[in-house]
Amino acid sequence: MFQNFIVKQLNADAQETAGAESTATINAPVAELVTPTAHDDFDWSVDKRNISTYSKEEQEKYEKVYDSTFVQIEDGKMITGRVVGITKTDVVLNIGFKSDGLISLNEFRDNPSLQVGDDVEVFVVEKEDRDGLLNLSRKQARMQRSWERIMEVHKTGEVVTGIVTHKTKGGLIVSVFGMETFLPGSQIDVKPVTDYDQFVGKTMEFKVVKINEIIKNAVVSHKALIESDIEAQRAQIMSKLEKGQVLEGVVKNITDFGAFMDLGGLDGLLYITDISWGRISHPTEILKLNQKINVVVLDFDDDKKRISLGLKQLTAHPWDTLDEQIAEGNLIKGKVVNIEDYGAFLEIQPGVEGLVHVSEITWANTPVNAKEFFKLGDIHEAKTVTLDKASRKISLSIKQLSADPWNEIEAKFPVESRHSGLVKNITPYGVFIELTSGIGGMIHISDLSWLKRFNHPSEYIKVGENINIIILGIDKDNRKLQLGHKQLEEDPWNTLQDVFALGSVHEGTVSKKDDKGALVQLPYGLEGFAPARHLNKEDGKTVLAEETIMFTVIEFDRNEKRIVLSHTRTWEQVKENEVVAAKQEAKVEVEKTRKAVKSVQAKVEKSTLGDLGALADIKAKLKKGESKDEKSE
Repeated sequence: MFQNFIVKQLNADAQETAGAESTATINAPVAELVTPTAHDDFDWSVDKRNISTYSKEEQEKYEKVYDSTFVQIEDGKMITGRVVGITKTDVVLNIGFKSDGLISLNEFRDNPSLQVGDDVEVFVVEKEDRDGLLNLSRKQARMQRSWERIMEVHKTGEVVTGIVTHKTKGGLIVSVFGMETFLPGSQIDVKPVTDYDQFVGKTMEFKVVKINEIIKNAVVSHKALIESDIEAQRAQIMSKLEKGQVLEGVVKNITDFGAFMDLGGLDGLLYITDISWGRISHPTEILKLNQKINVVVLDFDDDKKRISLGLKQLTAHPWDTLDEQIAEGNLIKGKVVNIEDYGAFLEIQPGVEGLVHVSEITWANTPVNAKEFFKLGDIHEAKTVTLDKASRKISLSIKQLSADPWNEIEAKFPVESRHSGLVKNITPYGVFIELTSGIGGMIHISDLSWLKRFNHPSEYIKVGENINIIILGIDKDNRKLQLGHKQLEEDPWNTLQDVFALGSVHEGTVSKKDDKGALVQLPYGLEGFAPARHLNKEDGKTVLAEETIMFTVIEFDRNEKRIVLSHTRTWEQVKENEVVAAKQEAKVEVEKTRKAVKSVQAKVEKSTLGDLGALADIKAKLKKGESKDEKSE
């Protein structure tokens, strides 16, 4: 249109100019005529000639008319155009602008029936690109409309339909309104999905859950629709829910503490204690995944939307249909289903259990470990002692299956009789011995050995070993036997008193040493103690551990079974003995001298100078001996 208008204007101007020039030519002198050339009939400087032109007002008028014949457009706007031509590669579109626009035919692949005259909405990319052409895009127009539609449904929460086009990292790509959106793997279903390929190519419903207007990105969710449906079903079920109501459910998950049931859009928990009247260690003993079962509603919470279910409550309590054979005094058989420190529970029938207390395991009055006597799953026969249907408790006894052996204890195990028994338990104060089933007693730690002292009985004997004992006493009322082991032999301390008399010296080995003193191993298996101050050697050193050396007995207590030793006393006593011997020898010498003096005096009747001299020598010797005695003392 613009080009046609220009051509017409140019033709009109040319005609006017040609007329003026012809007139000028007629009036011009003949000599000035020249041969005409191309375009000589058009005066390019018409405005400089005295020829009539448009006035300013007319020019503005024509410009307004010219501008009004075109549509005013801006970059980035949407506009509707009409198809005026279709080539092998492009579509020519008239949008009422100065020039037509070209759009690649590829952007119309979704509309194979496109024809000349159809109206199409397009997006103005540029009114004039580098080549001066009008740049339009149908693809961007569709994207813009799709984004506007997505933003609208995000606000309204409307459900949209999309096609899963392909898989991507972390989820799927879904085409919604012709625009690609992201479907995270966590939003595909309420259940975890690992195989994304199964959804590619499927048409599904979604909700737009998140948009980013800056980068024009949208996140959709199929899980939200499922949860919405489940929530509606849940609300409907909760509104009709009542305690005691029986519902059909499917086992959807099993844990150690119970099973989760799908009640048709609503989940409930079936605790392990409500699965069976009998004891079970795990729900899988009765339930399986995807199993359909009837359950009863035990309790529910509208606010927290929790439902507690029961399975065993659909059948009568086994205590209400208790077998008539289960009565006081009767014998029953049961399986061990639980073991505690105080006893074991036997399952007589599912849901009916009896307790065998540790005091009812054996007639013996020694401590019994129930976990050593019973094993889970074992079958035991027991006697029904008490039966209380009101509190649903049964007391059982194993020991009462046989007669009480303590009734004949004096005949089978009289005092001072000797026997062999099995070590069943060891405590810091003694050893518990089993002589026969139901009969046992204790050996006190002090009755294990005459000669050795033990810090713990385990230093002498271990559990499971046999030991010879003698009956020291019987306490029939308290069902206790006092046993002894060292009493099997005569007390050696009666004879050792003479061997280890005070002052006697013996060889010993230091077995243990500390700040207080040392333990010394002596002959005959005895053990003595040497205080620290009695471990000094003659050379100033101290007796060491594991050293064998001589010791002197400085204390012997037969009643307390105690021997006190001293190494220091051994070498100190030797020195003392040497001093005593020297004194004795000096006294003997003095006594001999005195006797000699008396003998001489008796024989001499008269004094002579010679006699006096001899007497003076004797007196001098006598004084010398006395002075030695004084120094030694």
